[in-house]
Amino acid sequence: MNLDLFADDAPPAAPDSTAPVTPPTESAASAAQPHPALSDTAALLLLCERWVSRGWLRDLDLALVRFLDRETQNAPPLLLLGAALASHQLGRGHVCLDIAATLEAPDFALSLPPEGDDLNDPPPLPSHVLATLTLPEWQAALSHPMLISDGPGNTPLVVSHSDNTSKLYLRRYWQFEQTLHHEIAARLATAELDKTGGRELQLAKGDDSHPQILKDALDTLFPASNKIDWQKNACALAARSPFAIITGGPGTGKTTTVVRLLALLQTLQLAEPNAHPLRIRLAAPTGKAAARLNESIAGQVAKLPFSGLVNLWEGASARDDSSTQQLQAAIPTEVTTLHRLLGARADTRHFRHNAANPLALDVLVVDEASMVDIEMMTALLSALPASAKLVLLGDKDQLASVEAGAVLGDLCRRADAAHYTPATAQWLAELTDHPLPDELIDPTGQPLDQAITMLRVSHRFTETSGIGQLAQAINQPLSEAMRERDKHQAVHGVLNNGYADLHHLVLKQDAQNEDIALERLVITGSPERFPNAGEGRTDFKGEPIAPPTGYQHYLNTLASERPDTSLSFEENGDVYDAWAKQVLNAYSRFQLLCALRKGPWGVEGLNLRIAKTLRREKLLFGNDHTLEKGWFEGRPVLVTQNDYGLKLMNGDIGITMAVPDQRTPGRALLRVAFPTSDPENPIHWVLPSRLHAVETVFAMTVHKSQGSEFQHTALLLPQTPNPILTRELVYTGITRARDWLTLIEAKRGILNDAVTREVMRVSGTGRS
Repeated sequence: MNLDLFADDAPPAAPDSTAPVTPPTESAASAAQPHPALSDTAALLLLCERWVSRGWLRDLDLALVRFLDRETQNAPPLLLLGAALASHQLGRGHVCLDIAATLEAPDFALSLPPEGDDLNDPPPLPSHVLATLTLPEWQAALSHPMLISDGPGNTPLVVSHSDNTSKLYLRRYWQFEQTLHHEIAARLATAELDKTGGRELQLAKGDDSHPQILKDALDTLFPASNKIDWQKNACALAARSPFAIITGGPGTGKTTTVVRLLALLQTLQLAEPNAHPLRIRLAAPTGKAAARLNESIAGQVAKLPFSGLVNLWEGASARDDSSTQQLQAAIPTEVTTLHRLLGARADTRHFRHNAANPLALDVLVVDEASMVDIEMMTALLSALPASAKLVLLGDKDQLASVEAGAVLGDLCRRADAAHYTPATAQWLAELTDHPLPDELIDPTGQPLDQAITMLRVSHRFTETSGIGQLAQAINQPLSEAMRERDKHQAVHGVLNNGYADLHHLVLKQDAQNEDIALERLVITGSPERFPNAGEGRTDFKGEPIAPPTGYQHYLNTLASERPDTSLSFEENGDVYDAWAKQVLNAYSRFQLLCALRKGPWGVEGLNLRIAKTLRREKLLFGNDHTLEKGWFEGRPVLVTQNDYGLKLMNGDIGITMAVPDQRTPGRALLRVAFPTSDPENPIHWVLPSRLHAVETVFAMTVHKSQGSEFQHTALLLPQTPNPILTRELVYTGITRARDWLTLIEAKRGILNDAVTREVMRVSGTGRS
């Protein structure tokens, strides 16, 4: 069965624009003879070995080629080459290898250094190896009964042919795509069969074509407005479909929307007496994201108009006084990780819950869905009962998952223009009393389009916010109307406009690779670089916004608010918890983000450099070895792996603090303080010796920052272009800032390069 979520609107395949552009050592035009690796397996293996030795190809990719060659006879070298490159693409986030795109831009197929390889005797580049190869020749070689097929079977490789290209998959990832398509298409088909919008709407009072209780509940949850309320539209569309996506940028109210959606679903479910509440579960891909959603939801649930919703039920006046409590208790506030939800099994990629052992739930909401890769999304869909509703929540423009696949981005690539059918538009207008703009209505809209809502109003960034304007300028995709030069002008127009919350810093380095401006920034936050030194700003509620700070603020708080050392740590937990809360809150005022892990402009080089800078200011103490590899008071640490025994999740941040040693008066012991969501025990104190998967976090990668926000965010772009520097990375980094943003270029021009490089992950998620 050909499952097509997007009809004929899928874009043509594109090469991986995150890869570096490296000039070939020999142009394709001058290559008169085919490279031996195209026709000789021994030559191909030798070539792959040389690529591996340079780090252009992975050992894993070479091992796959050797295995396929060893287990079969007469495997075409071009097929083996395709297998190596398809395997390599998985490590770079792609689900498959697009053959035509690879021939069009061969050097994008390997992990080439950004500025070429200066080592002696470099191996030939793919552009040289593939210079004489044509698409029909490569397609003809993708044939071997034991190795490859065009669909179901047990061959290790699968090829999908289309009019202008072929996509080569490792079978497991082809199967992931097929399962993803099948599960989503089946849920969308269910929604299409019920034109009233699904099981919940059958509870409507009166005519099914006018679900009055749905309209009344929406009006109760959302105050009347003189313009379109996209949050209200999102709840309406999600209520009627077994599969729904709510996407939007920072501050558009995704969490507020989903809490009201949960109240709406339970109101519809419990409208009849003696009905059982829906079993609703909330999940997120990481522990940090789960904790943040848990905190946000807990506050939002308390604001819901439960009494007004209960009054909509038939016979409400005859029900007992516990109805309101019943509805409130039916709204979950506990959020878990996807791994915990599915029951991850140690030392395996499999889960306890699957198609044979589905999850016991009626509704599942997944936050930060942009971070969910195709393997996890497939496992999730497979474990859902056929009758369950799935709601994905996330920002389609954020960085995709580290693993293969950009599922949310692929599914939402038509969201900007909506493509709602006239029937959907009329249905929404009747429910919300606001017609949709004509440009969002499309008579040829697809079923998936009707299940997606894009929240379009930011409640965090106004028109006077430089952060919001910069995010909008950076997020514009390149097109006929938006060329590279136009985008550069738009971005720098924002940076040069004098916005109160935004500063652009280009570093000037001396011979010692030290920049005074960067060091001052991480110490004080450089408030003097913002208009009026950051004074006088207020937030949406009219509350004053504190000026930008650096790491000096939390270290001064650590020292100035330290409890009297005569107070026992064991007997005065409340006092030390209050101290830790102050320090952690002060730390969240500033965070330096960067793109890389390695090198002087990655987290490894920057963490040590910042620690030494703070030591020079007498804010930290310790020798070089301690600052680099040891424990010291004031050390901020990031948890890098879930530790269920310690109740710490990947992404949690703690601060190392010295507390009195009860056994030895006058001596201090180090403890790491982590915040919790438990009001009874707000701080979780952990011995450093028990923390094995942590790293210093004066500098944090943008990937690790997803799902977090900081009052003052400094985003540092490195000195040289790099494949990881993309529009999505810069957008994600700057939108971690809540009140202040400092955008740093280690070298002028890097920003221009980054904002015009877009992630184009190859997959068949858009269509099969």
